[in-house]
Amino acid sequence: MRPALRTLAVLSLSLSVGACSTVKGWFEIDDDEDPTQPFELQDITETVKIKRLWSEGVGDGQGDGLYHIQPVLSGDRIYAASADGEVVALDRMKGKTLWDVELDTQLSGGVGAYEDSLFVGGSDGSVMRLDAGDGSVLWKSKVTGEVLAPPQGDGRHVVAQTYDGKLFGLDYASGEKKWTYDSNVPVLTLRGTSTPILRDGRVYAAFANGRVMALEADSGDIAWEVRVAISQGRSEIERIVDIDGSMALAGNELYAASYQGRIAAIEVTSGRKLWQQNVSSFSGVSTGFGNVYVADADGTLTAYLRGGQGVRWTQSDLGYRELSRPTPVNSYVAVADFEGVVHLISQVDGSFAGRVEVDSDGARADMVADGNILYVYDNGGTLSAFEITPLDK
Repeated sequence: MRPALRTLAVLSLSLSVGACSTVKGWFEIDDDEDPTQPFELQDITETVKIKRLWSEGVGDGQGDGLYHIQPVLSGDRIYAASADGEVVALDRMKGKTLWDVELDTQLSGGVGAYEDSLFVGGSDGSVMRLDAGDGSVLWKSKVTGEVLAPPQGDGRHVVAQTYDGKLFGLDYASGEKKWTYDSNVPVLTLRGTSTPILRDGRVYAAFANGRVMALEADSGDIAWEVRVAISQGRSEIERIVDIDGSMALAGNELYAASYQGRIAAIEVTSGRKLWQQNVSSFSGVSTGFGNVYVADADGTLTAYLRGGQGVRWTQSDLGYRELSRPTPVNSYVAVADFEGVVHLISQVDGSFAGRVEVDSDGARADMVADGNILYVYDNGGTLSAFEITPLDK
């Protein structure tokens, strides 16, 4: 199947709660007539040096489930997991393996981290808390569906979101289920869920119906609800408004973007919508340099001014290359495409600064960064650290 159609190919038709079937054969278009063919990469003038510091293999990577199992930084370590159940801890600067465990569960979501604990989710609906010191399983709890995003913890609670539209609150110490929120799942959805955010006793979560919710972590009670996108169109495909990509929380402002909908800035105390712009994204948003970054489904990367004054810049030369969530690193923002090429773009003006190929099969999991080090976990299971520095003039 052509790369430009991979995103649509992972749509799932929800026939009933807990029962889904994959949509097939709906999007067959002759390549010569398809306006969504990925743009060919053009030569650029590189202004950064990209040095690979280390690379390490982690199981089978994303496996065959089209997962987005992402690594997480915590202290001087980086943790990663694979679909076949391998979880590793590495020294973030040297790439040295500190421990490596094989779980007896196929993983679909991870990795979340809080102090001395890690959190992963399974394709069988399991949620696990691991000891960050050695990878041992502290508890394992069961929820109702695939956990496609990293569970999150704060020392009192653990929250996990499932593909069947539910959000679960678990006890941090025991894994006991405390509450459940059940959203209204549309007939047709993208395959994925946004990652819940747990902060100051509240959970911020986004759903396939285009809504963002704030819930009390103790009880699951709703504090506020904001509609980011409204379903429009005659067909179920046209009405898809999933918020699947990662949200960004900066200060008291929460940013979320939906497919075939909008990007919105929300004040977290009241749920008041501060501003919004039309966009269609499945990869999520990030912030940096006073900007909010989002990659549109058509391959346009846009930097919106955080204050709501509009667009700072756009970069449209990566059309239909299925861009990952933008990740700020140093003075740049990084995006990976369907061919596994990571592009570095100036946060100031959107110009290309450099690129590096990591895996021809792509790198759809969120990248992570600290300072001038970018960590990329590709689909094939290689976790790499790259040092990003400006070229000497």
